[in-house]
Amino acid sequence: MEKLPTPRIPQEFILDAFADPTSVRDVVRGILHTIFFHRYFPTITPQTHEVLDLTLPYVAEPELETLIDQRTATLVRDLDAAAGKTKSQHAQAQAQLLQQQQQQQQQQQQLQQQPPPSPSLHQQARAVVGGFLGGVTPLGSGGIVGGGSGGGGGGGGGRGQISVQFMEKTRRRKMWYKGDEEVCWESWTVRVTVAEPRTESERAKVRKAMESTLLTTVMKIITSANTYKDHIPPITTTETNPFPYSITVNQKDPVGGGGGGGGAGGGGGGGGGGWGGRFGGLY
Repeated sequence: MEKLPTPRIPQEFILDAFADPTSVRDVVRGILHTIFFHRYFPTITPQTHEVLDLTLPYVAEPELETLIDQRTATLVRDLDAAAGKTKSQHAQAQAQLLQQQQQQQQQQQQLQQQPPPSPSLHQQARAVVGGFLGGVTPLGSGGIVGGGSGGGGGGGGGRGQISVQFMEKTRRRKMWYKGDEEVCWESWTVRVTVAEPRTESERAKVRKAMESTLLTTVMKIITSANTYKDHIPPITTTETNPFPYSITVNQKDPVGGGGGGGGAGGGGGGGGGGWGGRFGGLY
């Protein structure tokens, strides 16, 4: 009985990209071209392009350029859609909160216009109203007063990933069928985080973080590509490109919008997955 070959375990590399909505396309394209510059075996004429004042290698091969542009555009569309959905959900939450506050104010006004309750009903009224308002202050000359409204959370952004896989064609024999099979020997996954700064101070910090993250990622590509070579299969074909490749986009769950504000009597809502939390973790 013929012994089956041991399945190949592909070499995996994980990279990070951080950008604002206006720069995410150029940042992702720059990272992908840097990967292919070190793993694209056909003869090419070296070229460069500038991304965030950083000079990066560029593979000027029409078919590859088109594929990179298409996949990057798909990722950007997914990120835009996720950000729009998050903003819509945040706006709906704020509208619901405002409606609740207006209803609570109307209830307070109605209660203030009513005659003072008898001592025996006084405690019951406080308990009932407290259940609706989430907490009341002690009775005084002003009647029952709910606590202050909570603040809104931060805005949302988006996260996604784009992956590059390099394959080799191997002869596969299965029962009566013989044919070529593409087996992955290396994969690169780029985890993309998009931040939307709202102030000049935030924009300056985002710009600095974008440049720092891109430089770190590019250096990681160069180091990894030059260090890990033993897993690269031997070239056994005369085709122009001995190793097929693929680029796939896998949109991750969008970063949650900011937490809603607290109800009457409650504190401010949590920031949720707001920009500050994401940025603080990356920079």
